[in-house]
Amino acid sequence: MPQILFVDDEPNVLQGLQRMLRPMRQEWEMEFTNSGAKALAKLSERPFDIVVSDMRMPRMDGNQLLTEVMQKHPQVVRIILSGHSDQEVILKSVGIAHQYLSKPCDPEILKTTVARAIALRDLMANVLLKRLVSQMQSLPCLPSLYVELVDELGKPDPSIKVIGETISKDVAMTAKILQLVNSPFFGICKRVSSPAEATSLLGLDIVRSLVLSIHVFSQFNQASVPGMPLEKLWSHSLQVGQYAKQIARAENQDRRIADDAFMAGVLHDTGKLILASNFSDWYNQAISLSKEKQESLAVLETELFGTSHGEVGAYLLGLWGFSHPLIEAVAFHHHPSRSPDGGFSLLTAVHVANAFAHADSSSDGLVHPSNSLDVEYIANLNLTERIPCWREACQ
Repeated sequence: MPQILFVDDEPNVLQGLQRMLRPMRQEWEMEFTNSGAKALAKLSERPFDIVVSDMRMPRMDGNQLLTEVMQKHPQVVRIILSGHSDQEVILKSVGIAHQYLSKPCDPEILKTTVARAIALRDLMANVLLKRLVSQMQSLPCLPSLYVELVDELGKPDPSIKVIGETISKDVAMTAKILQLVNSPFFGICKRVSSPAEATSLLGLDIVRSLVLSIHVFSQFNQASVPGMPLEKLWSHSLQVGQYAKQIARAENQDRRIADDAFMAGVLHDTGKLILASNFSDWYNQAISLSKEKQESLAVLETELFGTSHGEVGAYLLGLWGFSHPLIEAVAFHHHPSRSPDGGFSLLTAVHVANAFAHADSSSDGLVHPSNSLDVEYIANLNLTERIPCWREACQ
């Protein structure tokens, strides 16, 4: 049974949480404590899956508590609860907390957030990778774009439009900025799929603080993984995002679904960044073997790491609070039949878009089976006759 620890120094809040979550007692084992010190003591006594902490507490605040949790218990999912007036304080926890919820918190939002975090446990089997991904505060971005972003922010009158466009050119920056803008803390009522729009909504002061003071973006060391140029990864990711959006439109999906398909396509290879930046020697080996044996990189990743970039990327995006359909699209974009869901979905759009993009970029016209269309999956959805329409939409 999942183990969840709630921490808040206000007795009334703790009592309210206990009443609110009483129906979940058959599914979750929960403990409630009123200080960071007591929370750390409980964590040292037995393992917990999730810690939900208030931000403002005496002696040890939520940020300090979750920093300790990250260092001593990196596998634990860390969630901050805070009021809107704590924006400056919350920004300091951007690299520490996986998710941010505003106080007072809607009961259904809290239950859904915790339930999704619990569901992630089964997505990735490798315990060491889980610990590593849980500790990640940012994804590495393209150095040239990072310099471009810092230069623009350093100008006397920086352009929020230019900043948004720069962020939208990078997978890592896109993932982080969308995580933040879609968290309940910022109080934005709609789901945002565009990094440029996210930048505009967050505003110049917050973005400047994130980049220059908190260093929410880090630079990728290209020399450590010469076989995976980021420019090529981003070009492919952007193409998959554009194709996925067109495929969703061809299926008469509404604008929100089409925008989500674009976002899922852009983020589908996020796991490659995680593996390459943290296991560069092994990942170089995987890339070399893939080229030498003409074998799928995802297969070789599984042999070396016990999991593939799809599951790794989905796990991090899930920790960061991205939606279940997007997580599923990222996790299974090479193997869509592993999904239990039927019918057209973000996964369908991203899988097909990825296959089309690999076919379009293959110099010899050959595409490895792992990057080709899963025709059995498409047939089971009764969508085989739609493939020519999707191809035409992506022209």
